[in-house]
Amino acid sequence: MKLTDKRKRQILFAVYILFVLKVIIFKYPYEQLRGIVDTWSREVILEGLDSANFTLFRTIKMYIDYADRLNSFENLAGNVVVFMPYGVFLPWIWRRFRNFADTLLAAFLFSVSIEVFQLFSAFGAFDVDDVLLNCMGSVAGYLVFMAGEKLGFWITKEKENMEK
Repeated sequence: MKLTDKRKRQILFAVYILFVLKVIIFKYPYEQLRGIVDTWSREVILEGLDSANFTLFRTIKMYIDYADRLNSFENLAGNVVVFMPYGVFLPWIWRRFRNFADTLLAAFLFSVSIEVFQLFSAFGAFDVDDVLLNCMGSVAGYLVFMAGEKLGFWITKEKENMEK
């Protein structure tokens, strides 16, 4: 059975999603994650609410203010860059995501899902600024896709049909 180009892109997207989950949620060694799971209790999970950032721009401002002491660039740029492929893959694979609002909404929901999981699992900390930066990355990826589309870089269903 020969894989279509679209199917190949879907498989690549699935691998990318697994990579994102590994980098963001399961970034710690297995033993450390197992230790976190072993401490799960109502109190520990509620502590996540205390360490969560629900104030937009708080973390971004902190990274800017303490850029000389923190790995600011890595954290800020990393949150943007890791979501850029998301903004490319969605419209490249599914036509409905050639609509900016649909792509942004999908990125927002995926990012919020990750942050909420971190909030209640203690596998990280909820940060609303991460959601903003992730969405900015998806928007940048979407713009890259749209520019590539105009320049003819992407294989799309329309091009596949025209070549037949």
